This record gives sequence, structure tokens and C-alpha cells, in this order.
Amino acid sequence: MTLFWILTAVLLIAALPFVVWPLWRKSVGSNDVLRDAANLEILRDQSTELEADMQNSLLTQDAYEQGKHELHVRLLDEVKATDAPVTVTRNPARILALVLLVLLPLSSVLLYLAIGNSKALLPNEQQGEVADGFGSIRSEAALQELEAKMVKLPENPDGWLTLARSYTELQRFDDAVRAYQQLVALVPGEAQIWANYADAMAMRNGQSLLGEPTKLLDKALALDPENTSALALAGSAGMERGDYAATITHWQKLLSLLPPDYPDVQMIRDGINQAREFLSMQKGGKEKLAKLPAMDAPEKVAVNPAMAITGRVSLSPTMLAKASPDDFVFILARAAEGPKMPLAALRKQVKDLPMAFTLDDSMAMQPQMKLSGFDKVVVLARVSKSGAPVAQPGDLEGSAGIVTPGSKGLNITIDSVVK
Repeated sequence: MTLFWILTAVLLIAALPFVVWPLWRKSVGSNDVLRDAANLEILRDQSTELEADMQNSLLTQDAYEQGKHELHVRLLDEVKATDAPVTVTRNPARILALVLLVLLPLSSVLLYLAIGNSKALLPNEQQGEVADGFGSIRSEAALQELEAKMVKLPENPDGWLTLARSYTELQRFDDAVRAYQQLVALVPGEAQIWANYADAMAMRNGQSLLGEPTKLLDKALALDPENTSALALAGSAGMERGDYAATITHWQKLLSLLPPDYPDVQMIRDGINQAREFLSMQKGGKEKLAKLPAMDAPEKVAVNPAMAITGRVSLSPTMLAKASPDDFVFILARAAEGPKMPLAALRKQVKDLPMAFTLDDSMAMQPQMKLSGFDKVVVLARVSKSGAPVAQPGDLEGSAGIVTPGSKGLNITIDSVVK
């Protein structure tokens, strides 16, 4: 922006001489010179006429002498007037030049500030500090200005949308939720706004979509069953609460709406396969899975036997009374550091205990999340009272602690209750 004003000043300085200098050079004396020259030329003409009339006998000698005398007198008068003291008068042209010298730069700057765009030459990131109703604001000063404006104009939905998006980008999720509350009251029929509202509320709630965010997503999908944002979030909410059938339904519909070259298609497919795996491990899950549309066969993963983990799982005698023979037992490995998603999982029942187990890359939930891809993993066994692989209060659990892929002969005793 500084460069812009420097260039403007240079152009003004270059232009002013073409306007001011001609006026400055113009003087009152020049008018007097022109007048004297004209008078002398008239006297010469009249003298020439007298000579011609005398030669043509149109004048007598006396008349000729009288005419010459009068011309000499007039010439002397003109010379005296020229030799008279010169009185200094104001030069209007120079006054105009001085006025223009001041007014031209001042009026140019004022006109630009009135009708120009002072932000047109700002970098893109600075232009974004003040955005329209469908953008976002990253400048604290501009944000405060819009907040003050919304106090006076609370019925402006574009303003609330800008505030909501800006708060979300700045991770001010409490403020974002309040802005979305105002927005949905003004525009209750927009599915995308309800989806964004649910996302902001989930971020405020520690990235959890359970509870109120799920209700907001239900409103979004009721308005537009094909809203991709709402479908993606609703699938994540289903995964979080263990409703894998809902996850599969939402994400498969999402896949049908996305182009084949969409960057996250494979990630969504992997998520669906994972949800199908988890659903098959639940009580009655296979029956639910049979009613859902089929998916492509999962990609086969090459198994490296040297990286397989083997061991034995048993149930502590103190836990026998708290477990039913038909309860599911999940034996799984997950990364010691990083995502909590199982890298390999095996499902059995309490009546199968004690038993030997093997975990390898063929049991991966996702092809890119293989057991052999991590240096350290946690191996544990869990008796699930709910039938879901996700730990719930009241489940029974035991762990072999942190081991490396390829560990052999582990002993896991299920001897504690999940709080």
C-alpha cells in the first residue's frame, strides 16, 4: 500500500508542471508590450498614408505638415506612457497556478478515498481481513467492527454467517455456536447451516458429535438428505456412538454423491469397511449387515509372518461371575502412540477361553493401518458386555502392555473392570 501512495505522488509531481508552469510564465507586462506594438504599427500606417496622399496631390503642403505634426505628438505621448513608472499589479494567472498547485493533489487524494478501493492493492491475506457476508474475517479489528454492526443490525443473516465462520476459523467455538444460534433462527431452512452448526458445537464439546450435535445433523438431513457435509458428519457420529449400521448407511450414500476422483473417496471406503467389520462383531450385527447394500471386497493385505504377534488369553477366576459364556471377547492390537483404531482385531467368545491367538496384517481394519507399520503396539483383550469393540463401562479387560510387532508367547489375563 505504501508503494501505491509513492507512485501516486510521483505521478502528481510529474503532471503538475504541465498545468502550473504555463500559467506561472504568463504575466501582465506581456499585454502592455503587445498593446504598444499595435499602437506603433497604427502610427506607421497613418504616416505612410499621409506620404501617399501628399504624392497624389490629395493634400496640401500645410495639411501634410499639420498631419505629420499630430502624428509626432501622438508618438511622443506613447513614448511618455511607456517611460512612466510601472505599477506592480497582481497576476491572476500566477494566483491560479498556486491554487492549482495545492488543490490538484488534495482533490485527487480526497476523490480516491471517496470512490476508490483502498484495499485493492493489499496482499490476498490482508484483503481477506474484511470479507463480505459469505466469507470470513481474520483481523481482530475488522471482527470487532462487524460485531458492533450486528448489535445494531441483528436481523442480518449474512453478518451472522460471516461471524460464525470467522469464529470457527479462529477456534472460538463458543462464539461460533452463539452466532449459529442467531443464524438458524433467521434462516431455519438451510441444511448446510445446520451441518456447520453441528460441527462447531462438536468442536466446542471436545470434538464429540454425541448428543445435541447429532440432533442438529438430523435437522440438516431432514432438510436435505443429500447434503454431503451432514452425511459425512452423521456417519462419524454413528461411528462414535457405536451405531455402525447408521455409519454405513450415511457414508455409502455420501460415496454415491461424490465424483469418482474425489480425493477422500478411498478414505471413506476404508471407513465403511471398518464400520462393517465392527458391525459384524456386535450381537445381531451380521443380520443387520445382511440388510445393507454390499460393498466391494476389501483389498487383500500381504502378511509377513515374522511380524505376527502370538500369545494366550485367559479369564481371571475373580471375573468368572461377571462374564457370560456368550459374551464376545475382542483381542486387538493398537498403536502405542497415535490413532486408537485397532491395527488388528480378533473376535471370540468367553466360552472359548483360555485360547491361543495370532494377530497379523491380514486383520487390519484399513490397508494403510497395518500392524507391521508401527514400532510399538499395545495388545489387550476385552470382554464386551455391549458386543461392541469400543470399550464401555462394565467391560472386562486385560493387557500385555507395550510390545513390538513380531512378539511371541504373550500371556494376557482378563482381570479388571473398565470404569
